[in-house]
Amino acid sequence: MRFTRTTAIAALLLAGACLRAQNLTDLRVAEIVAVNEHGPVDGFGQRNGWIEIFNNSNGTVKFGGCYLTDDKDDLTKYHIPASDRSTQVGPRQSVVFHAGGDASHGTYYTNFTLANGETVYLVSNDGRTIIDELAIPADLPADWSVVKVPAGVKKTDFTVGVSEKPTPGAYNGDVDAKTNSQIMKEKDPHGWVLTLISVCVVFFALAILAFIFTAIGKAGDREKPAKSPSGHVGKGAPTPEVAAAIAMALSHEDGEEVCAAIAMALEEYMGGVHDEESFVITIKPTPGSAWAGKEQGFRRLPR
Repeated sequence: MRFTRTTAIAALLLAGACLRAQNLTDLRVAEIVAVNEHGPVDGFGQRNGWIEIFNNSNGTVKFGGCYLTDDKDDLTKYHIPASDRSTQVGPRQSVVFHAGGDASHGTYYTNFTLANGETVYLVSNDGRTIIDELAIPADLPADWSVVKVPAGVKKTDFTVGVSEKPTPGAYNGDVDAKTNSQIMKEKDPHGWVLTLISVCVVFFALAILAFIFTAIGKAGDREKPAKSPSGHVGKGAPTPEVAAAIAMALSHEDGEEVCAAIAMALEEYMGGVHDEESFVITIKPTPGSAWAGKEQGFRRLPR
């Protein structure tokens, strides 16, 4: 099976799309609770600090093989198992890691604990590239969290703050926040404003196109050569050389057909048909051949 260039390009594009759909740089350390005294318990009935990882993209991201650490000098402190098929997070979803200090409890249990004043790092699967980080304030109260809240129109940027009501595994920020389309629907329920804007945009575009085509047409008219009174683009009277050639041809030829042909050629020449040719006109009688006879086009009997 031959591997054509088109197949190779298609394979590269598909691979690029897959890599983009699983881009680790879309992951964020979204929320951390260092001291958990009255908050949720883990699967072993213990209250430990926890770390929330948020997927900021519209595609599923596999994070198996990445690292979590609270020590910048040891970026590979906790290795997230790549063999666990659950180590993936859906679009705009999050997962929670329990920082209980015992990684033998499972994939989502780190081998380190948390304390105020520390910084948690999410490291790529190469063990060197820091994907994201979040610092825990030194004065963060117990059961409070340091949190990144989506901001901006597209909700892809974040602001860092603290919250007295942590939301492990849930969307940070106002889940009831209205989109621009929802706000527009409330302000213009019948769509009159949107319709007016659309019509204005269409007419403005048509006006621009009309101006462009008009300018092109005027430029084309300026480039056209002047026409003779007969309606043809002419070059004026023939030069002396052309007139001499025509006279010599007429003096050596007999018959009305030849004269008519010369007259037609002269008319077309003066009418500007031969606009880029030299002044020489070659007039030569056609040998008597049946192929050139006009009578070959006649029929003996009508249909």
